[in-house]
Amino acid sequence: MAMKFTQFDEQLNQLKERIKPLRQQIIDHNVYAAINTPEDLTVFMRYHVYAVWDFMCLLKALQHRLTCTSVPWFPVGNPNTRYLINEIVVGEESDIDANGLRKSHFELYLEAMKKCNADTLGIETFLASLKANQSLEAAYNAAGAPKPVRDFVDFTFAVIASQKNHVLAAVFTFGREDLIPAMFLSMVNDIHKDFPDNVSLFKYYLERHIEVDGGHHSQLALEMTATLCGNNPVCWEEAERATIQCLNRRIDLWDGAYKAISQTRRGQAIR
Repeated sequence: MAMKFTQFDEQLNQLKERIKPLRQQIIDHNVYAAINTPEDLTVFMRYHVYAVWDFMCLLKALQHRLTCTSVPWFPVGNPNTRYLINEIVVGEESDIDANGLRKSHFELYLEAMKKCNADTLGIETFLASLKANQSLEAAYNAAGAPKPVRDFVDFTFAVIASQKNHVLAAVFTFGREDLIPAMFLSMVNDIHKDFPDNVSLFKYYLERHIEVDGGHHSQLALEMTATLCGNNPVCWEEAERATIQCLNRRIDLWDGAYKAISQTRRGQAIR
């Protein structure tokens, strides 16, 4: 059933128009064209996996703030918003893989990395450090995370720490759910044409996001953001400002991945 939020169409369209140049810059980024070999792809994935992980953190922060996730249970917030976020969580945290098995999108991405022979030590060390109650900074250092990765994740956690539901929702919607399908379309056709079978799982990950986020989830996220911003112009201004910052961090992340691919290629040529 199509979502209806025509009451806030004007605000949503205005925000979309203002972020359009940044959004297009991400969709047209040269990092996609730079991925010409399986080795290039593994470099890209070592950067991107952190964004896949912190997406889940942003999502779970929204669920924590917009629903009741503790005991004793009490009804929290707007029932429609509760439905929206829970529906998205189900799809992201327990989707199906190519074999019909339940997995989160992050677990699916890790499997894709391993099948592509991409090094997962960095992200696994990062997560192990966090599980050991170390700070983000300590986890970055242990994992050797590059600066664009650190800046990207730091921004996500700053948004979470703001405890502003409308800001979390806007970043989630316009910096992730509404952006990802168009972004991944820039990759999936070339991967299908030029890459061997060992990237098939990564291709499935991309196609699954295009399918799910491109329709149902993006509509849910748009309604959630519109509901939370409501008729408050300050909320819409804060949502726009945070979205612009989020998109700039994505550009920086892609710039970092592009530079790393170029440097790796030059190093291989020298050897």
